[in-house]
Amino acid sequence: MAIFEKLRAELIDIIEWIDDSQHSLVWRFPRYRNQIKYAAQLIVRPGQSAVFVHQGRVADVFGPGQYRLETKNLPLLSTLMGWHHGFDSPFKSEIYFVSTRQLTDLKWGTANPVPLRDADFGPVRVRAFGTFTLRAVDPAKLLAELVGTDGVYEAEEISALLRSIISMSFAEVVANSGISVLDLAQSYGSLSELVRREVLSRIDEEFGLEIPQLYIVNVSVPAEVEQALDTRASMTAIGDMATYQAYQLGNAIPAAAANPAGGIAGAGVGLGMGVAMAGTMMPAAAGRMPMGPHVDSNPPAAMAPPIAVVVAWHIAENGAPVGPFTSAQLAQAIAAGRVGRDTLVWSPGMSGWLGASQVAGLQGLFAATPPPIPRS
Repeated sequence: MAIFEKLRAELIDIIEWIDDSQHSLVWRFPRYRNQIKYAAQLIVRPGQSAVFVHQGRVADVFGPGQYRLETKNLPLLSTLMGWHHGFDSPFKSEIYFVSTRQLTDLKWGTANPVPLRDADFGPVRVRAFGTFTLRAVDPAKLLAELVGTDGVYEAEEISALLRSIISMSFAEVVANSGISVLDLAQSYGSLSELVRREVLSRIDEEFGLEIPQLYIVNVSVPAEVEQALDTRASMTAIGDMATYQAYQLGNAIPAAAANPAGGIAGAGVGLGMGVAMAGTMMPAAAGRMPMGPHVDSNPPAAMAPPIAVVVAWHIAENGAPVGPFTSAQLAQAIAAGRVGRDTLVWSPGMSGWLGASQVAGLQGLFAATPPPIPRS
């Protein structure tokens, strides 16, 4: 027991902080019950500051270097402790080391989507994330406002507050910039600097901190807005929609006609595509018709064509009904020889199945059979 008491009574003669962490902002020297020896050595490494605190008050602050603790380099502490004529005895004081180097690889992001009013898409919600660096510029203010009596103060302890301030600053800067969502990517550099300055104005005077670097890595929009952007880009790439549709129809007709499994349906699809293609070309052709002397320069407005009634036909193949087919498809099948005179057909309204040549509407589709040649 006497050994521990002796160790406890030992005087501290070297004060230093070997920082092996990456995100420690403040570290308190573990004095315990020991006293600091008169003329002890204080070692402050580059990227550090040492702050002496006596009875809750910040006394002296030391920058990088090696110091021999005496009255002459502890003027404030000497005054607080009443040393008017020097001292040569041990003393007690809390010593905090503050990291003044840049703490890197700190991340920020918007916890919730930020609503913006876009000139092209109206109200949209965006998310953003990025990285920033942190550095202490006023150790005394940092201790007074944030650290208090913590033995170790990590950057993560203030990161939540900083992320909120950065998110709020980002929303204000982007909303006031008037930049469209489509143009945000090319403005990351300028927007990052504006957000950094806005954040710095809020934490420098209050916490003694600065943010040397801040970057916007990505700004994203909801999935439905991304789909709208892709659709708009596709329409811009296509150009004239009418020309594109005519081109698509022209390519589809040979493919439909060459489909061996299409049969009547393929023929009908090809016919339908041809009609649609003709419909798209008719207005353009009408606009190029020459105006003769007897042609009315003010033709009457075109009337909408009557709605065609589509008749659904069924045919019997191998003892099973096949269909339905439109009249145009059935006519193609008769011309191709698939449907003969005796092929049974049926459509809604008929009392039963009849041979194709017995249906009044189909008789004209069969070629007349020539009479037998008379014998000489």
